[in-house]
Amino acid sequence: MIDWIRSLGASATSFVEGLGQLTVFGGEITASLVRPPSRFGFFLRALYDAGVLSVALIALSGFTVGMVLGLQLYTTLSRFGAEEGLGAVVGLSLVRELGPVVCGLLVTGRAGSAVTAEIGSMKATEQLDGLRMMAINPIHFVAMPRALALTVAMPLLNALFIVFAIAGAFVIGVSNQGLDGGVYISGLESAVRFADDVGQSLLKSLVFGMLLGLVATYKGYSCSPDAAGVARATTSTVVTASVAILLSDYIITALWGV
Repeated sequence: MIDWIRSLGASATSFVEGLGQLTVFGGEITASLVRPPSRFGFFLRALYDAGVLSVALIALSGFTVGMVLGLQLYTTLSRFGAEEGLGAVVGLSLVRELGPVVCGLLVTGRAGSAVTAEIGSMKATEQLDGLRMMAINPIHFVAMPRALALTVAMPLLNALFIVFAIAGAFVIGVSNQGLDGGVYISGLESAVRFADDVGQSLLKSLVFGMLLGLVATYKGYSCSPDAAGVARATTSTVVTASVAILLSDYIITALWGV
C-alpha cells in the first residue's frame, strides 16, 4: 500500500513538473514571436511542410467523412420523414464538432509527429548544440517558426476539411439518394450561423493548433538525444496532443454555451 502511494505521488510530481516545463517553454516561444530577428522565411517553410503538404490528406479525408456522414444521416432521418433536414444536420455537426476535432487529429498524426521527429533528430545529431555554440537561441530559430506554422495552418485546414465534407455529403444526399439540391443548400444556410457556429469552429481550430504546436516542439526539444528517444517523443506527441485536443474541445464547447 505504501509503495503504491509512493508511486502515485511520484507520478503526480512528475506530471506537475512536466506541465511546468511545458508552460515555461510556451512562454519562451511567445517571447520569441516579438524578438528580432524575424524568422519569416523559416515560418513560410514550416507552413508549407505543415499546411500545404497536408492538403491532399485533409481534402480526401473530409470528402470521405462527408460521404459517410451524409449516408448515415440520410438513412436515419428518412425513418422519421425528415430527409429535408440533411443539410442542416450535416452543416452543424461538421462546423461545430467533426470538422475541428477530426482535422486536429489528422494534422496531429501528419504534421505534429513530423515536427517532433525533425526537432528530435536535430537534437540527436547535436545541431541544437551547434546553434547554441553560435549564440543562436534554438527556440527562436527552430521551435518558434514551427509552432507558429501549426497554429496558422490548423484553421485553414479545418476550413478546407469542412468544405470537402459538406461537398461529400451533398454528393451522397443529392446524387445518390435523390434529395433536392436546393433543399440541401437552403437547410445548410438557414442552420449554420456565422457568429456562433463558424466562430466557434475557428476558435477551436486555433486553440488546437496552438496546443499541437506547443506539444510537438516541446517533445522534440526535450527528448533523449538518441533514436529511441526520438521515437518515444513522436509517439508521446500524438497521444498528448490528441488528448489535449479532445479535452479543450469539451472545455470550449461548455464555455461557449451551446
